[in-house]
Amino acid sequence: MRDHLHGIQHPHPDVWTGRATNRFQWLLALAGAAFLALGIQLAVDSAWTSGVAPLVMSVVGCIAAGLLVIFGTLAFVHVDLKLDKECVEVRCGHIGVPRRRIPLTHVAGAEFEPHVTPRHWGGWGYRWRPHQGTAVVVRRGEGVVLRLWDGHTFTITVDDAEAAVGAIRACLRSGATGTAAH
Repeated sequence: MRDHLHGIQHPHPDVWTGRATNRFQWLLALAGAAFLALGIQLAVDSAWTSGVAPLVMSVVGCIAAGLLVIFGTLAFVHVDLKLDKECVEVRCGHIGVPRRRIPLTHVAGAEFEPHVTPRHWGGWGYRWRPHQGTAVVVRRGEGVVLRLWDGHTFTITVDDAEAAVGAIRACLRSGATGTAAH
């Protein structure tokens, strides 16, 4: 943590929140809106003479592609990370789906990863790769890697990931001392 470099330690808040945003996703959402508009335009003002089936397939294809691109990109415009004394919660996009809630009792440790890239995970979004674990990647940059007790890892891109790792470690230490006292 940056505070350790100066020899100063500040207590961690009861709830730590962080976020990562990818503004490029808005351009992809605009492309989806263009597909949707094309589908609507074809449905309303079509001069196709080759039959109804090709027209219906074109309209349905454009509308379906547009909706998939719009909802797929808007779901990963940003990711929110919330840490409290009980769990780490990750929510994506404006409606908070997909969402993952990991109890701190399932977390063995947390590490700072300075270079998380979509290329290493196969793109943006909620990702799973064999031998690598699961990740929520919305942009390249720093992230948090949670090591879970079952041997899996969960990576989240988030701004100020070092502070998140420090807060998670502090919660894990206080949880360990709290359970040892009981």
